[in-house]
Amino acid sequence: MKFETYRYFDLPFCSPGHVTDKKEGLGELLNGDRLVSAPYKLDFLSEKDSEVVCKKRLSKEEVAKFREAVSKDYYFLMYYDDLPIWGFIGKVDREGKTDPNEYKYVLYKHIQFEIMYNKDRVIEISARMDPSSVVDLTEDKEVDVEFMYTAKWKETEIPYEKRMDKYSQTSSLPHHLEIHWFSIINSCVTVLLLTGFLATILMRVLKNDFMKYGHDEESAEDQEETGWKYIHGDVFRYPKYKSLFAAALGSGTQLFTLTIFIFLLALVGVFYPYNRGALFTSLVVIYALTSGIAGYTSTSFYLQLEGSNWVRNLLLTGCLFCGPLFLTFCFLNTVAIAYNATAALPFGTILVIVLIWTLVTAPLLVLGGIAGKNSKTEFQAPVRTTKYPREIPPLPWYRGTLPQMAMAGFLPFSAIYIELYYIFASVWGHRIYTIYSVLSIVFVILLIVTTFITIALTYFQLAAEDHQWWWRSFLCGGSTGLFIYGYCLYYYHARSDMSGFMQTSFFFGYMACICYGFFLMLGTVGYRAALLFVRHIYKSIKSE
Repeated sequence: MKFETYRYFDLPFCSPGHVTDKKEGLGELLNGDRLVSAPYKLDFLSEKDSEVVCKKRLSKEEVAKFREAVSKDYYFLMYYDDLPIWGFIGKVDREGKTDPNEYKYVLYKHIQFEIMYNKDRVIEISARMDPSSVVDLTEDKEVDVEFMYTAKWKETEIPYEKRMDKYSQTSSLPHHLEIHWFSIINSCVTVLLLTGFLATILMRVLKNDFMKYGHDEESAEDQEETGWKYIHGDVFRYPKYKSLFAAALGSGTQLFTLTIFIFLLALVGVFYPYNRGALFTSLVVIYALTSGIAGYTSTSFYLQLEGSNWVRNLLLTGCLFCGPLFLTFCFLNTVAIAYNATAALPFGTILVIVLIWTLVTAPLLVLGGIAGKNSKTEFQAPVRTTKYPREIPPLPWYRGTLPQMAMAGFLPFSAIYIELYYIFASVWGHRIYTIYSVLSIVFVILLIVTTFITIALTYFQLAAEDHQWWWRSFLCGGSTGLFIYGYCLYYYHARSDMSGFMQTSFFFGYMACICYGFFLMLGTVGYRAALLFVRHIYKSIKSE
């Protein structure tokens, strides 16, 4: 699991006298990378055969430390000329043994590097552990170890420009691509059926409604008042907790903009494999720069709803997503410090993030808020709101908020869940995700399904004369985020081999923040779609 990473020399390997740390960017530090110089000298075209790095006597404690790391399948990750090299530090021999007490633990002491070059450029590097050169760690007793390495150089025809292709292809192998395209076709069919079905029903029902409501006044008075037309005096009545509602819309709009920018950068090719930390750097920088959008959207909408305390609303907008994220980070960073893992951010990095928030995010949020306050936009309601709210008739249980959210979240989730597995395997496992074009299509499908399902549920709610659609449309749109968190539980138990407090808390802590972000973003999309629809249908009827 990616986040339980430790420094190379936390284990008693051969350490050079002075360990030099590599200067790293913000994204690399957030990614948990803490690179140091390794004791292996791989000079260009210089062959080495069983070169001794150091001889060492391992104490009982050091043997126990190595044995624990081997039993947990720890592996090292090194970089040579920006190319990654992996290798396991040892292995557990379980052959023919059922009792764990009989397992044999061995440490590899000989690394064989094979480097491919083209003219004066390094193209590929791999590390193989010599299975015949091992040290037995099964018993708690002192052992002598001679750490060695071999370097072999081979010429290749692969051009320098294509040296990263090997890493990109793992996630776009034919059988993987087939699954991705099957997922997209499956999602497209879902979308076409759903949108076709809903569009047909809504068009027919609305046409009938418009014909019925379009009659002259006398016939309208004769019939009993039912349906969505008769709540026109309440449908644009402002929702409860309007400050929170406006703040959620502001945060959701910001996260939506952030997602669009990340997709654009991914499609342009910024996040090529092992461009270490590029994604995290982009997320931090773009989030900081888009905070003005949150301030503007939230304040202008809050004032449209005739809110009075816009400063408090702006504070709420600033804390709505950042607050839970900051609290989660503080807890998980403390856990990482307790475990001495590299996922713990250094004090300097935390200071940089706080400065970005103080000097960029907060001022832009305030400027956006001031611009929103001065925009003086009106809430365009096509019909007048009556003085007193109409009573909502008693409705069956399945028209309640939670059953509606369950219905609204299931379809969008079913359109994306196959792709979710690959994303989880990339973020929490060792796979590399590179097919952003497929991910973009899946994201567009997710938005379309969310839009349609929210519109349909809003129509059925209004037809049942329930005029409190504002929060409902937001909650129904965002409910996919809750389904994704439900998938986290399944992934943790069925698909991952995570264990221990640190891995569990990191997985569920950060996934809660991501799913909360999805909830806000898709909730905003759902509400915006419902608002356009409600405005459209009430514009089309003559209301007294």
